[in-house]
Amino acid sequence: MQYVIVLKYGEIVLKGLNRSRFEQMLLKRVRLSLKRLPGSYDIRSAQSTIVIHGDENADMLLAAERMKKVFGIVSVCVGYECEKDMDSIRALVREKARELVAGAKTFKCVAKRSDKDFPYISPQICELCGAEVLSAVRGIKVDVESPEAVVTVEIRDRAAFIHGRGAKGAGGMPTGTNGRALLLLSGGIDSPVAGHMVAKRGVYISALYFESPPYTGEAAKEKVASLAKVIASYTGTVTLYTVSVTEIQSEIAEKCEERMFTLILRRFMMRLAQETARRAECTALITGESLGQVASQTMEAIVCTDALAQMPVFRPCIGLDKEEIIQIARRIGTFDISSLPYEDCCTVFTPRHPKLDPTVEELEAEEAKLDIRGLTERAMQTLSFIRVHGDERLNG
Repeated sequence: MQYVIVLKYGEIVLKGLNRSRFEQMLLKRVRLSLKRLPGSYDIRSAQSTIVIHGDENADMLLAAERMKKVFGIVSVCVGYECEKDMDSIRALVREKARELVAGAKTFKCVAKRSDKDFPYISPQICELCGAEVLSAVRGIKVDVESPEAVVTVEIRDRAAFIHGRGAKGAGGMPTGTNGRALLLLSGGIDSPVAGHMVAKRGVYISALYFESPPYTGEAAKEKVASLAKVIASYTGTVTLYTVSVTEIQSEIAEKCEERMFTLILRRFMMRLAQETARRAECTALITGESLGQVASQTMEAIVCTDALAQMPVFRPCIGLDKEEIIQIARRIGTFDISSLPYEDCCTVFTPRHPKLDPTVEELEAEEAKLDIRGLTERAMQTLSFIRVHGDERLNG
């Protein structure tokens, strides 16, 4: 008998001739996620499953928690491995029955036979193992329709695995299988959700934060770094870039029509984001915009911003309302951080009556009052970055 973690693939099984590439990327992510945990781990992949064994120093429960955040994994099962014979399987189910059903009043057994040469068929395995649970756990009953607990027996090529109901994994595609994108990350609720949603599709995320000292301080920057850390807990690391837009905002406030302030600033952000993306070797941008949520996110405003776009701009929250975005933020662990008070550079010079239906021509006329090239170049000279790691031990 040996303690094991069994990981189940998601969409990777549908990848046909390209499947091996996705499997190797997933194995790489699993290894990196376990690298700094106590002990050492043996990681093997076969039959759309990854099996993890740990040595005597391994923290298998902590490892299982880490695996729940690996994109590409749909189920994380903690259980036991034994010899592939019915006597050993029954003995292990009997020994671990109370742990497997964890105080439930009803259960069912599920058998999966990857090895079709095993002398018992699935219904027989379920019947024999179910009998062991019934004899070991007083008062429990069988319920095949809606059981409180599930005891799963998997018969594979080299061994048998016994585990309870698997915990839900992060799903999606392994990080790095679908390129790199730059997330425009503020301290609000929407942008980290957008970053997570795109990262789930296998995209490696870098992030860009616009600061405006002295109007925004170190606390705001630390808050954004904390949000990047949550994203990094799923992807491994996030490179967080910072650019100052103080001079740009001051020039806009001095020379441009007030109701255009935010729209002009967002167009500058598009210019700065694209240049940062090129330096970061990203081929797309990500924003947290939700259509109509604020004045600068109307259809007309987005058209004016995208008029400058020279690369794809992903807006995964565009059709979600605020409550839907909040639900995702709570689930991925960013909501409490986003809810902390902070200074946002976009709100420093917020117009009293922002324009809701701007045109590109109107904004270009206002921008003609500014030294666009000079302002952009000087802002890019303030570019700096830090590496944010999702590994708590690494960050100390």
